[in-house]
Amino acid sequence: MLQVIRMRRAFAVLFFIFCNLLLLADYSSPHPLCTNMRSPFKPKTSLPFCQYNGSVCCNSTDDRQLQNMFKAMKVSDIGCASVLKSILCSRCDQFSAELYRTDSMPREVPVLCNSTVSLKSSQVQHGGVDFCTNVWDKCRNVSISSSPFASQGGGGTPLNSTSKLSDIWQSKSAFCDAFGGSSSRAMFCFDGGPVSLNNTEIPSPPSGMCLEKIGNGSYLNMIPHPDGSNRVFLSDQPGKVWLATVPEEGSGGMLVIDESNPFLDITDQVYADIEFGMMGLAFHPNYLQNGRFFASFNCDKVRWPECSGRCSCNSDVGCDPSKLGSDNGAHPCQYHSVIAEFTANGTMSQPPSVTTVKPLEVRRIFTMGLPFTSHHGGQILFGPKDGYLYFMMGDGGSVGDPFNFSQNKKSLLGKIMRLDIDNLPSAFSISDLGLWGNYYVPADNPFSEDKELQPEIWALGLRNPWRCSFDLERPSYFLCADVGQDQFEEVDIVTKGGNYGWRAYEGAFPYHPPKSPGGNTSASSINPIFPVMGYNHSDVNKAAGSASITGGYFYRSMTDPCMYGRYMYADLYAGRIWAGTETPENSGNFTSTIVPVSCALDSPMQCSAEAGNSVPALGFIFSFGQDSRKDLFILASTGVYRVARPSRCNYTCSKENATSSAYPGSVPSPSASSNRKLNNPIVELLLVYCHYILVFKLF
Repeated sequence: MLQVIRMRRAFAVLFFIFCNLLLLADYSSPHPLCTNMRSPFKPKTSLPFCQYNGSVCCNSTDDRQLQNMFKAMKVSDIGCASVLKSILCSRCDQFSAELYRTDSMPREVPVLCNSTVSLKSSQVQHGGVDFCTNVWDKCRNVSISSSPFASQGGGGTPLNSTSKLSDIWQSKSAFCDAFGGSSSRAMFCFDGGPVSLNNTEIPSPPSGMCLEKIGNGSYLNMIPHPDGSNRVFLSDQPGKVWLATVPEEGSGGMLVIDESNPFLDITDQVYADIEFGMMGLAFHPNYLQNGRFFASFNCDKVRWPECSGRCSCNSDVGCDPSKLGSDNGAHPCQYHSVIAEFTANGTMSQPPSVTTVKPLEVRRIFTMGLPFTSHHGGQILFGPKDGYLYFMMGDGGSVGDPFNFSQNKKSLLGKIMRLDIDNLPSAFSISDLGLWGNYYVPADNPFSEDKELQPEIWALGLRNPWRCSFDLERPSYFLCADVGQDQFEEVDIVTKGGNYGWRAYEGAFPYHPPKSPGGNTSASSINPIFPVMGYNHSDVNKAAGSASITGGYFYRSMTDPCMYGRYMYADLYAGRIWAGTETPENSGNFTSTIVPVSCALDSPMQCSAEAGNSVPALGFIFSFGQDSRKDLFILASTGVYRVARPSRCNYTCSKENATSSAYPGSVPSPSASSNRKLNNPIVELLLVYCHYILVFKLF
């Protein structure tokens, strides 16, 4: 009897240990494994080509190999190139072992989510079940070199070195029979982005976007007042800044602005022309206490003696200014890009209540002579997390960046710079450090890892970044629109030390400049980060005759809840607006859709070219803006427009009635958690039984 009791006690101890292990272990979801059967890991630095966040199965070497495979495909169609890149990068997914599940031979292509596969009741349907169809539709008639589909050719038929999918598979169903599949509780299919353990559907595009016109005037910048009120700063290209009051959406009110009394007027310092003028405006993160703010503008040293600085074409970058020649009658480096500091202090009032300031520079932060008369970028932003000043600079102009400034690591042209304007050097140290003005360089800028880089540089390889923004909800998301040359307009996620390809690439396409007096950078010598969104010139050229992208913002207002979380951008000439949707969230995988736009019938000002017309007469879309309530504004040549409630344009948004206020105190969390678990009924039953045993101590 004593032996039986001892055996029962021993069994109880073992059962107790088993139950605790079961409770501690995450048996409700499969353990992620890589194709090499190792566990995923968090890389020390982000992957530049396969932009997966969190745990991954690729290191930087794997990432470069995948990028080289992508280059070897030589795919000319951007739509096909996009899906092929996502397929290659699925090797980096933390569930790649399940995506590349094998039957009799290793797979070169993951199991592509396919709606034609019948799903059993025990299976979980993944959000992107039609991805296989998407691949077929975009790539079937596109030539692909070194195709990843080769080893699984239709009926064993070998693929040529350059083949089209339609050469081998006669139909979509045949193709998807070879590569398609579905998700189950244990394994997954690939839907074009990182695997998520939830049952989230890809958000459907909004039915349309409703606008109301609240002001006239043509502005390049809208900055919310740092005091959080309903006031904004508006600046125009000639060099004036106004303080305006924004009415509530749907109130019937218009912008309250005193045109005759600008907040700042530096028109006597600014040189304004087609691509010149006041380009940027930024307020110090501690403006309410210190009154510091900054303007970025162009000046002409012939007209204004204080417009004087080093020429960006100099011996340090291997450029001879005398070889530049004249550009539109201007001498090389006659025009400059300037960042100047101003102040709202020095008056009887505190900065929040100041409505006008003197047009006197406190100090010159930055001055650089420009080689040509275009592509100067000029926007300035403070980083929401680090407090440093980001300065967006184009390649300096002319066709094809002839002097290869964008890829020259010693040149500041074609770059995004990151400056510390709180720690100001002495006059001696400016020349000693080789600085272009009054600032220090943050110690963690990329030059600390790449000694060839000029220390101010944060990112390189840009042609003409026109409007960048940090996401209000995710400050690590820094998106920039970069104006293209002949073929493609792009939106990039900007990261530390990122090279965005120009002029070796235009978007994801190799670019061949018509002339190269400044030398060349081979495409194989760099690891470019390709755009996450964009459009071909052919998509807009017929309507507009030209193309030039205008970057925007992630929409974070609840005025239009169906637009929430989408990145909005536009084309300057075509007047079209795109919404970029990231699926899954934080994946870097975006799809873009042109959004229909209408005027609210009760718009405070006539929104269209003629009464009764629902199409807004936007003209040129210069920029976007946000206010303190997170509403989104379009700054166009015909005025200021705000995104309004969908119902005001008879658009359908099922979420609109669910919001109690247009400006709630908090924004909703993402609609579905990326950590939602897959239930296992057997394990759940064991857990319940263990809980019963442990609680009531039946042993």
